[in-house]
Amino acid sequence: MEPELRVTGAVRIPLREIVVRASRSSGPGGQHANVTASRIEATFDVRASEALTDAQRTRILEQLGPLVRAVAQDARSQSRNRELALERLAARLRGALHVPKDRRATRPTRGSQRRRVEAKGRRGQLKQSRRRPSADD
Repeated sequence: MEPELRVTGAVRIPLREIVVRASRSSGPGGQHANVTASRIEATFDVRASEALTDAQRTRILEQLGPLVRAVAQDARSQSRNRELALERLAARLRGALHVPKDRRATRPTRGSQRRRVEAKGRRGQLKQSRRRPSADD
C-alpha cells in the first residue's frame, strides 16, 4: 500500500504527488540551525493530481490556485517540520473542499419578536425620561 495524505474521509492524496523540499530554517535551533536543513516546504500540483475528481480539482483551483504550498519551520527537527507541513497542506485542502450549507431563512420566533418590541419600549421610555420637561408639566 502506498503512503498517502488523508485530507478528508473520501480524499486521500498519494505522497508521490506532493513535492517535499528542505532548506535552512530561520527558526529555533541555535548554532545547530546553521548547518541543518530543517525548514520543509510541501507543494501540491492540483492540475497534475490523479487523486482528485474534476469537481474537487475545480474547487481547489478556484480557491487556492494551481499550486498549493505549506511551509513549516517551527520545530528543530526536519521530521517534525515535515509532519507539520503535511498537516498544514491537508488543512488548506480540506478548507478549500468544504462546501458550506445553504442557509435556509427562518422567521423570528414569537418570543423573540415580543422581547424585541419590549426592549424598544424600554429604550423609548429611557430616552423620554431624559427630555426636558414640557411647559404643560
